Amino acid sequence: MPESNAAAWPWVRARLSGLRPTPRPGTRRAGAPVVRTAVVTDSAAALPAEYLRGLPRDGLLTVTPMPVMVGPEIYGEGEDDILETIAVALAAGTPVKTSRPSPGQFEQAYRAAELRGFDGIVSVHISGELSGTADAARLAAAKVGIPVDVVDTRTVGMAQGMAVQAAVQAAAAGAGREAVAAAAVEQAEHTKVFFYVPSLEQLRRGGRIGAAASLLGTMLAIKPILAVDGGRIVPLEKVRSAARAVARLEEIVVAHAAPQPDGSVTLAVHHFGNPEEAESLAARLEAALPECPPAQISSLPAVLAAHAGLGVLAVIVGRSPALPSGTQLPT
Repeated sequence: MPESNAAAWPWVRARLSGLRPTPRPGTRRAGAPVVRTAVVTDSAAALPAEYLRGLPRDGLLTVTPMPVMVGPEIYGEGEDDILETIAVALAAGTPVKTSRPSPGQFEQAYRAAELRGFDGIVSVHISGELSGTADAARLAAAKVGIPVDVVDTRTVGMAQGMAVQAAVQAAAAGAGREAVAAAAVEQAEHTKVFFYVPSLEQLRRGGRIGAAASLLGTMLAIKPILAVDGGRIVPLEKVRSAARAVARLEEIVVAHAAPQPDGSVTLAVHHFGNPEEAESLAARLEAALPECPPAQISSLPAVLAAHAGLGVLAVIVGRSPALPSGTQLPT
């Protein structure tokens, strides 16, 4: 199975491929909607590379990289071999930390959208319980000449990414800023994150485990299954072996997704250093949920890999986004 699935978002790719850059509001080609709203996000959204390659180069979506510090060195998302560098550092015990993007990075992205002629911006970000990224975005929003709605998705990874994709779809259909923001919020509210990590050590070091701290006393004897709830990482279950943890993760996902209406569920699978295991899990989920499109598969972005550690498996259960009421399909 490929790193990301080409069939995962056919409507978005088909529709966006017909759009051209929008140098100023109101510019459009015959039959296409006016794209008035730009979308900005951060690299914690874990958007698959193939999805990003399929978007037009018109500034509709901007992904702001989040910095990762490996020892004394600072890296940005997308730099060559950054995941390999993190993996080596974690194995060697070298400190790995992350930081929010600076307000200046967001201001630069917002001003670029303003110069392209967009009327407004929707900025969609990682949970404020896990990062100060949304705060940095709000500081930047106050400095630009067009309105910016900052959305704290209260989630992370492709749960955040699906909110971004919903926003992009709404914006590409000509929705205004408020409707685009509402599409992102609604998608995030209907998306769940379930994941397994071989060890809680990296989450503990980064201060990201919250209520999962109760598991630390038996950390060496259990394999934790975790979730994101209310913007925080929380424990779901304690499992005694890695094999059972992965099997239980699969069971939890199927139990959550199966009751949903046919065709309404969309899945994503993340991994770090274990792509074959992720592909195998995605294949089993596809067999168990035949009405669901194949999962989007992607390596965790560096900013999340630094906290989850090697061997993580995460499954995001979302729903197929719907256009906000009042918007029209592009032709």
